[in-house]
Amino acid sequence: MVLPAQAQQRNRQALEREKKQNLERMAEIRSVLKKTTSEKEVTLGQLKALNQQIKAQTEQIELLNEDLQLTDSEIAELRQQSQKLTGDLTRLKKQYADMIVRADRRRQQLNPLGFLFAADNFNQLIARYRYLKQYSNARQGQVKQIEEVQAQIKGKQVATERKRRQQKTTITAKVSESKKLENLKGEQDKVVKQLSQKESQLRDELAESRRSVARLESMITRIIAREARERAAREARERAERERLARVEAARKAAERKRAEEAAAREKPTEDRPITEPAPEKEVAKVDVPEKAEVDARRDNNLNDAEMALASSFAASRRRLPWPVQRGFVSDRFGVHKHPVLGINISNPGIDIQTNAGETVRSVYEGVVMNVEYVMGSNNVVAIQHGDYFTIYAKLKSVSVRVGQRVKAREPIGVVATDAKGISELQFQVWKEFAKMNPETWLAPR
Repeated sequence: MVLPAQAQQRNRQALEREKKQNLERMAEIRSVLKKTTSEKEVTLGQLKALNQQIKAQTEQIELLNEDLQLTDSEIAELRQQSQKLTGDLTRLKKQYADMIVRADRRRQQLNPLGFLFAADNFNQLIARYRYLKQYSNARQGQVKQIEEVQAQIKGKQVATERKRRQQKTTITAKVSESKKLENLKGEQDKVVKQLSQKESQLRDELAESRRSVARLESMITRIIAREARERAAREARERAERERLARVEAARKAAERKRAEEAAAREKPTEDRPITEPAPEKEVAKVDVPEKAEVDARRDNNLNDAEMALASSFAASRRRLPWPVQRGFVSDRFGVHKHPVLGINISNPGIDIQTNAGETVRSVYEGVVMNVEYVMGSNNVVAIQHGDYFTIYAKLKSVSVRVGQRVKAREPIGVVATDAKGISELQFQVWKEFAKMNPETWLAPR
């Protein structure tokens, strides 16, 4: 059965692109996993890498299954097209045979030359010649059409054979990937078993990790609160200045009204005072107060408005932000989930991205460096402000930016740290004011 185009989950081009991207992701995980397995002692980081490799391997097998289904549909469609063309060819051949039979009968009954020279006049001769010519052209056109249909049938047969070979290659690849998946699951069971024997050590590491997360979260809330206080104080100063200017403006207008009233009273004639020419007004000094448009223009250009514009553009970049590292994979996701060995609930305020040692860490968007600080358990931490959004980069070996520095998207800000067990992992967080957000929903899909 041929699947209609709208019923296919993906077209061929999209499927091939996704297969390629998944293979690249598997290669990255494999590269990191190779370095972690070179350590003598099995680690939680190694298990995380194995879990992600298994996930990617499973997805690749699913993509190969989808490839096989799509190829089946393509072969069935080619077969249908070939059958239709074969029917067209049969019909064309029959029409051609009928044409030949009729032409042969006509030749027996009437000689073409005799038919031409039996014309009564020259115009009739030309008309008969054109008739014979059109009949001959029709036969030649029929032959050409038959040849074209035959060529199309041949092309469909070649395409079908190519698809069958492609299908065999896909089946071979699926078998190979399935074997790799079995090996990975065996390795996973082995690592889980070894780690389970270190339950006490894992619980201690988890407790220290939770303390580190709490220290990091305390630092983040502190700098966000500090920024909020500074912003509130700045807004209060600006509001007081606007109110002062409004009072000055009101006083100026009141003074103008009073002068106008006094001038009107002087100009009003009375019985005892004849009408005289008004005395020239004395020039009154005016207070230099900005017009409303100018005040609004200043407000439009202050830091609050700049922050608002930056926050708006940051929010519009959801699912399109570049990754903070060029290579790597998410080894621990955002939110509450089960510990891979202990089975107890753990919470991640961001995502952990496992990568290669010495990998450069980059800002995901333009902004201002709000804080650079060492936090126990999280190494060096950089916080960058994007309006009322903040991105946090923890577990850095070194930092190449300073507080107050404005950075651009993809600008290097440091180098990821590698722990004592050989795991190079970046902790990446996204906050809006005091609300933690899932960073994966902000980064461009990989």
